[in-house]
Amino acid sequence: MTTGVSIAGAAESDLGVTGKTALHLQAQAVTRALADAGLRLSDVDGLATNGVSRFAAAQVAEYLGLRPRWTDSTFAGGSAFQLYVGHAAQAIRAGQASVVVISYGSNQRTARSRTHDPYEPQTPEAQFERPYGPLYPVSAYALAAQRYLHVYGAARGRAALSAVAVNAREWALENPRAYRYGAGPLTAADVEGSPLVSDPLTTADCCLVTDGGGAVVLVSAERARDLPGAAVPVLGYGEATTGTSIAGLGDLLHTGAAESGRRAFAMAGLTPADVDAAQVYDSFTITVLLSLEALGFCAPGEAPDFLATGGLPLNTSGGGLSYCHPGQLGVLLLVEAVRRLRATADRVALVHGTGGILSTHGTVLLGAPS
Repeated sequence: MTTGVSIAGAAESDLGVTGKTALHLQAQAVTRALADAGLRLSDVDGLATNGVSRFAAAQVAEYLGLRPRWTDSTFAGGSAFQLYVGHAAQAIRAGQASVVVISYGSNQRTARSRTHDPYEPQTPEAQFERPYGPLYPVSAYALAAQRYLHVYGAARGRAALSAVAVNAREWALENPRAYRYGAGPLTAADVEGSPLVSDPLTTADCCLVTDGGGAVVLVSAERARDLPGAAVPVLGYGEATTGTSIAGLGDLLHTGAAESGRRAFAMAGLTPADVDAAQVYDSFTITVLLSLEALGFCAPGEAPDFLATGGLPLNTSGGGLSYCHPGQLGVLLLVEAVRRLRATADRVALVHGTGGILSTHGTVLLGAPS
C-alpha cells in the first residue's frame, strides 16, 4: 500500500563546521536535492521548512527566488520534517502543490548559537523547572534515562545507552560525510568514561553540535515515473504531540512515538516485522531506547536485548551522535533512508523524529524504488 506520493530527490548540504550561513546551507541542500530528482527551482510550488526565522518559509522562498502556492513552517523540533512529509503528501493529493521541497539548514556550530536556557519567563516550565537549574534539553532526557535505569536495572540500562552510541560510531566510520568519520571506534567504556553532563548522560550520550542541512523533494507517484531518478514511495506516516515540558509528560518511559508509529503502520498496512532498516532520532542515547520500544520493535525494557542481537540496521549514517546534528536532524534521517533504499535490497525503511522534550513525534515508512 502507498500514499500515492514519492520522494524523488534527497541531498545534504555541506556539513560539520562550514563557515556558511543557514540560508546558504538551505540553498545547497535544495538545489542538490532538485538535481537528484531531475527537477529545477522553477518546478517547485510547495515548500516546508523552519529554523531560520519565524517567517522561515517566506524567507527561504525569497532567498531561492520561489513563489510557492503552498507552504508549511510548523515548528515541532526534530520531528518537524517527518510531519512535513505527511502534510506535503496531503497537499499533493489535494492538488495544492505538485513539487514540494522539505528543507532545513543551520550553522549553529559556526555561529555558536546553541543555548541550554531557552525558557521564556511566562511559561509554566520556566516557573516550575528553571529554578532547579536544568540544562535544556539534556537534563529532561537525563530524567527519562534515570527512570529507565531505575525500572529496568542500572547496569542493564547503562549498557544499553552505551550500545546506542557505539552503534552510531560504527556506522559513522563507514560514512565519509560523518563528523566522527576517522575518529576511531567507540567502546562502552569510552561512553561511560566521558565527562558527565547531566546524570546519567555523558558527553558521548549526547548528540553533536554541527552545521548542516538537507532536503527532500516530494511529487506524486505518477509524476515520479516520468523523472530520471529512483523515486522512493511514501507508504505511511503518523504524528503525535504530548506536551512541552518534562514535568507535564507523565510516564517518562511511554512516549508519543507509540501513537505516531501505530498510525504510520496502519496507513501502510505494515508491522514492525516488515521493516528492514530504521533511522531513529538520536538526540540522546535514551531517545533511541524509548523510541524503539514505543514503535513496537521490542517490548518495554527489551531494547537492550534488541540492540545486543543486532535487531536491524539502525541509524546507518552515524546519526546525531556521530554523523551530524545541526539543531534538527529529522530531514537528514529522511535523506539517509532514501539513500539506503536506493543502494540496498531493503524493502521498507522506518524514519522516526522526536522533537522538544519528548514532545512531538513523527513516523514515516518508505518503500523501495520500483
